Amino acid sequence: MPKKNTSHSWKILLYSCFRGVRCMETAEGFQCGPCPEGLTGNGVTCSDIDECRYSPCFPGVRCVNTVPGFRCETCVGLSYAKSNKQICLDIDECQNGGHGLCVPNSHCINTLGSYHCGQCKSGYTGDQVRGCQAERSCRSRALNPCSVHARCIEERRGEVTCICGIGWAGDGYICGKDVDIDGYPNEELSCPAESCRKDNCKFVPNSGQEDADGDGVGDACDEDADGDGIPNDQDNCVLTPNVNQRNSDQDIFGDACDNCRNVLNNDQRDTDGDGKGDACDDDMDGDGIKNLLDNCQRIPNQDQEDKDNDGVGDACDSCPTVSNPNQSDIDNDLVGDSCDTNQDSDGDGHQDSTDNCPTIINSSQLDTDKDGLGDECDEDDDNDGIPDLLPPGPDNCRLVPNPGQEDDNGDGVGDICESDFDQDTVIDRIDVCPENAEITLTDFRAYQTVVLDPEGDAQIDPNWVVLNQGMEIVQTMNSDPGLAVGYTAFNGVDFEGTFHVNTVTDDDYAGFIFGYQDSSSFYVVMWKQTEQTYWQATPFRAVAEPGIQLKAVKSKTGPGEHLRNSLWHTGDTSDQVRLLWKDPRNVGWKDKVSYRWFLQHRPQIGYIRARFYEGSDLVADSGVTIDTTMRGGRLGVFCFSQENIIWSNLKYRCNDTFPGSEQAVALLQAPQ
Repeated sequence: MPKKNTSHSWKILLYSCFRGVRCMETAEGFQCGPCPEGLTGNGVTCSDIDECRYSPCFPGVRCVNTVPGFRCETCVGLSYAKSNKQICLDIDECQNGGHGLCVPNSHCINTLGSYHCGQCKSGYTGDQVRGCQAERSCRSRALNPCSVHARCIEERRGEVTCICGIGWAGDGYICGKDVDIDGYPNEELSCPAESCRKDNCKFVPNSGQEDADGDGVGDACDEDADGDGIPNDQDNCVLTPNVNQRNSDQDIFGDACDNCRNVLNNDQRDTDGDGKGDACDDDMDGDGIKNLLDNCQRIPNQDQEDKDNDGVGDACDSCPTVSNPNQSDIDNDLVGDSCDTNQDSDGDGHQDSTDNCPTIINSSQLDTDKDGLGDECDEDDDNDGIPDLLPPGPDNCRLVPNPGQEDDNGDGVGDICESDFDQDTVIDRIDVCPENAEITLTDFRAYQTVVLDPEGDAQIDPNWVVLNQGMEIVQTMNSDPGLAVGYTAFNGVDFEGTFHVNTVTDDDYAGFIFGYQDSSSFYVVMWKQTEQTYWQATPFRAVAEPGIQLKAVKSKTGPGEHLRNSLWHTGDTSDQVRLLWKDPRNVGWKDKVSYRWFLQHRPQIGYIRARFYEGSDLVADSGVTIDTTMRGGRLGVFCFSQENIIWSNLKYRCNDTFPGSEQAVALLQAPQ
């Protein structure tokens, strides 16, 4: 900057800055302002900017630079005028919901060159003067449309959902008593929903309402379910009329209902669901390849790929890259012994060598973009170039590619995933895992059987029957301890169901499991009716007390007599089972009474809470238990020596959020 000369200051002020540039006197001398528009420099000297470098004129029109500025040569000629019309694009003022232009919760309608504000959106009432207010709201009793026996839920877009409370059933707007807690009311309700129909078995849970003979009495409580005049306990086809009781192969199923009439097959297994039992089906999985040539007889795999050449196809191989023709899996974790390292750094049930986030808990192993990196440790789950959380994100459709991030209503959720966030074709409102396209509805039709005492024949193994499209399970036999485990693994989860012992015979254990990782590692909630010492005193004397128990199973021996007695015993057993909580009331379950359980598990911090209801009454609450033995896993049901157990109206939901104020409690108690 030029130095100030006081003797000639007036001359400096007059001549030192470029023409038209403001000159200011300061303590240090003088300072020039910015160059005029169209020029560039320091104010003392200014030179012209060549705007034509930036192609400001219409295509085909020559740009002429001037000092300062530029001009576009005038277009002349009739033919030019006809073929080169000026193009003006309409500005959509309503883009992103037209925020600030119209009152909230109303429609903004774009017009050519302008816009106008329309009616209130669905679910709102009012106008542009009074504003648009919700027609329904859970926060106001006057606007709450739900039954007093229902729970009111406000969805993300202001919609209201009503769900009847425990011990009640209906559409949420009308709720009636539901004594067996299977989702159907004792009496018909004046509403059109399926859940308003009268329960066809009022005192026995049957969430599928199966009725083989159509007589209005459900199979679960009909002494002659098929109406052929032969009582169920004498009928070799309980659900199919067969007065003659013909049985060609002498198994427990008559010809009328036997899927292999001439081959004994008491399990009636039918892998491909074609009506022909596996025992007599030459293509059990229905993939077009005969069993004798099929390297995965029960899993469709037309490609017959077999990387390790062990004769077992990759689709069903428990070690697809390591030869293990015998498929031995001693710990029932679906990983063959030949490649099972049991090295699991994050404790989520997946060994490091196959875990898609080996140091971050993600039992579900969800990998939306199939890039080999689990969503929990992938910064761009859908691989659309918009990071999930980091700038220029967060991605408004984290699981669905939308690089343009279009969001017409400005609610922070992209248009493409507005009502179906994971794009699995099941809308979020009924999707049990709206942020996981691989899990849509509760379904235990595919399950793994786990026998916890495989040695000896003191008792038989459990017999599992799955009903209602996988949402109900029945165990019919007085059996050894065993599990039916679904194949879906969860991170945080809510798991609920109705538990009912449909007999007055025996007084033993029934319950459910969560966080299942293998047959030595799982949580179990189990309920004994009465106190009892186990009849086999080897390897130790096990005493069961009545009441509900929450246990963490971490067995060093795995299935066998040690784990069997440890499960029976109330209390801790070294290297086997830890008792995390027991109902202090010491109250056993009642014969032919329905109970509803509600479990919350957040494995990230080890949060566990279980509640139990008899009718609509809360009868037991474990409170918050913090345990990190298993950091997620699979769900299922448990039985030990008790017959005729029904687990009905089963529901699971992905949920990684912490329950209200209890989050702080859990975080404080969690191990650091």
